[in-house]
Amino acid sequence: MAEHNSTHRDETLSLPAPWRLHFGDLLAPANIAYRLAGPAAKPVVVVLGGISAHRVVAAEGNGWWPEIVGPGLGVDTRHYRVLGLDYIGGRGASSTPDGLAKFPPISAYDQAAALKHVVAHLGVKSLHAIVGASYGGMVGLCFAERYPTLVGRLVVLSAADKSQVLSTAWRSVQRQIVREALARGDGPAGLKLARALAMATYRSGVEFALRFGGPPVRESDRFRFPIEDYLFARGEEYVQTYRAESFLALSESIDLHSMDATLVRTPATLIAVREDQLVPFADMQALSARLNGPRQLIEINSIFGHDAFLKEAAALIPIVKHALAENT
Repeated sequence: MAEHNSTHRDETLSLPAPWRLHFGDLLAPANIAYRLAGPAAKPVVVVLGGISAHRVVAAEGNGWWPEIVGPGLGVDTRHYRVLGLDYIGGRGASSTPDGLAKFPPISAYDQAAALKHVVAHLGVKSLHAIVGASYGGMVGLCFAERYPTLVGRLVVLSAADKSQVLSTAWRSVQRQIVREALARGDGPAGLKLARALAMATYRSGVEFALRFGGPPVRESDRFRFPIEDYLFARGEEYVQTYRAESFLALSESIDLHSMDATLVRTPATLIAVREDQLVPFADMQALSARLNGPRQLIEINSIFGHDAFLKEAAALIPIVKHALAENT
């Protein structure tokens, strides 16, 4: 069902059946939900974020990235139409693990294939750009590899062509926490712990030392450390908006990510964060070396680590704005 007006269009599409996934499984039902917002006839920029992101991007409608996407910002909504997706397996109206005994493995290539279907449905001949942060950057790279004529440029923040093994180690523990909680019938409890652990990998030791370096407080039979309240509060917030099964599907999708960067010739701007534990600067350098189109690698420093794309608007706005305005 579609909703249309002069500024935005929301729709959930049924993907052609049978919808075969990258790893060979069939997905049924196969749906992809999107929002296209912005002035008619303007170039289309796809904006994709981490596994918790959704199709509503800009500030209007409680978007997940209002610091970067909006009038006069990095993705200027006066000059571009913004296309956002609900990830397959994630939150929102796309196909999710709800009600399924077993949800198949999902690849970033599957998200890219669904995006291609949306682009064709909208009659867009070529996207002006894909701006992808974290998991969204992985999807953008896969799209440029598979469908090079459909995208004019890439902006990739904190994402590489394959996952870092140490990052996979951390996420593997998080997923096992969730699996064991689901087996006990309490998925939210496991998701809360997994998210708390994940927060320790998203941020930097410098930030935590500055904010939570105070002494522990003694309770009746234990000490409580200042960092605990922060981590578990973030976990509690997360379970209010996200399901354990979706976390398993998309966390695994990150670690399954592996694409051939040598096949990408789309002009690319890569943004790396020196303090990023999950996507180290060396991995972004290696990605840049393997790409075969025009590219630039820009390094920023941030105590927010992997979460810098959500926190460092002042640094990122001019970089993104320039990247979108460049001639290819």
